[in-house]
Amino acid sequence: GRVDVLINNAGIGTAVPATRETPEQFRNVIDVNLNGSYWMAQAAGRVMQPGSSIINISSILGITTASLPQAAYAASKAGIIGLTRDLAQQWGSRKGIRVNALAPGFFKSEMTDGYKDGYLDSQIPRVVLGRTGDPVELAATAVWLASPAGGYVTGQTLAVDGGITVT
Repeated sequence: GRVDVLINNAGIGTAVPATRETPEQFRNVIDVNLNGSYWMAQAAGRVMQPGSSIINISSILGITTASLPQAAYAASKAGIIGLTRDLAQQWGSRKGIRVNALAPGFFKSEMTDGYKDGYLDSQIPRVVLGRTGDPVELAATAVWLASPAGGYVTGQTLAVDGGITVT
């Protein structure tokens, strides 16, 4: 009967060079990743009570590059970071809703299953901790942000990336 936590996790990507990406391909990624997060947040924000939490899944590609041609994906994930800050400001004091983003680094997932063989391993030298992430580590971070333990955190993008963004 109520919504306490929303995790905006739906996402798609393309690996098309910017000179060949069609407007339809670009729009499709923006529609799912950025617009989808916005419309879900808007619907949840209308009914959430103070103390509720929205967690938007961005990506380190919203902060840095990964040597892949992913203009639409990177733009959508950077947009999620801006959306997160704005909604946190709008809904924090007025509604008591916290809005944050997670920016995952390299994790094995359905999306990375489509990458060329060896790509994730080729990125390990960029990772300070020297390995890909375990999905349990990302899930635990989301649980922390959604829980009262993360109750004084809003408007932030937390990179869960093994240190990629510090190099």
